[in-house]
Amino acid sequence: MSSNETPRGPVDSSRIPRYAGPATFARLPRLDEVGGRADVAVVGVPFDSGVSYRPGARFGGNAIREASRLLRPYNPAQDASPFALAQVADGGDIAVNPFDIHEAVETVEAAADDLLGTGARLMTLGGDHTIALPLLRSVAKKHGPVALLHFDAHLDTWDTYFGAEYTHGTPFRRAVEEGILDTEALSHVGTRGPLYGKQDLTDDEKMGFGIVTSADVMRRGVDEVADQLRQRVGDRPLYISIDIDCLDPAHAPGTGTPEAGGMTSRELLEILRGLASCNLVSADVVEVAPAYDHAEITSVAASHTAYELTTIMSRQIAEARSK
Repeated sequence: MSSNETPRGPVDSSRIPRYAGPATFARLPRLDEVGGRADVAVVGVPFDSGVSYRPGARFGGNAIREASRLLRPYNPAQDASPFALAQVADGGDIAVNPFDIHEAVETVEAAADDLLGTGARLMTLGGDHTIALPLLRSVAKKHGPVALLHFDAHLDTWDTYFGAEYTHGTPFRRAVEEGILDTEALSHVGTRGPLYGKQDLTDDEKMGFGIVTSADVMRRGVDEVADQLRQRVGDRPLYISIDIDCLDPAHAPGTGTPEAGGMTSRELLEILRGLASCNLVSADVVEVAPAYDHAEITSVAASHTAYELTTIMSRQIAEARSK
């Protein structure tokens, strides 16, 4: 979108009820309705063949879209109207093979290449965490090795599951092995719960990851944690990957591998707001499994999470254009 064009925003909820009409993210226009080009493209990946426990995240993207009907165009926490600052559009779903993980990974990477090639940044709605690997591959082609903030109850740096190298528990080990992450600027946030052994932590540290546990967030507070993460990332191109199970099951019951003792949705949103000065080039929110949700608790949290990430990207796009 050129600097003199006015973005097309959400449907006017004062004229059309929020529960009516197509469920695009935040009731935004479809990508084809804005000429196939957007500054931020919201895309779904309905894929959960890489899960190790409860399935159902293939339905997460549409659940997030449904919950996002209540999002409004002004974000007071960031003092920004993200959909007026940049063109944000819903790019629909990347259709992937549910029976062949290798083919699915290739399909996601190719689709992400196409979207990033238009100049868009990606806000991806999963799907399980397997999809982070092809998304990171695509982003790294454009920006080089990127900084990563990984919000999750789990490390997701295990080697294999049942001999499979591509699963939702292995994407970040593969990403380190492939050299697409900046190993000086990696951190997990919100980790907790039992591991297979202490070696899991040793291996993770060797890959370059720092760890901020959910207990650290509780004891140190969101401002201190956000400051630490900003310092670790610096001005590097940043990718944020959010497994919704970084939240406590009280705040996100609808997920495949819940762990007790997680962050609150408020803590997650406040940490993200504290990262607004970081150079966020793309992001994902994954592992929403609506079959285990109730009252849309998980999908509402995920929709607000995606909204904060989209706001950060829109603000940065607008600031870059004004220079």
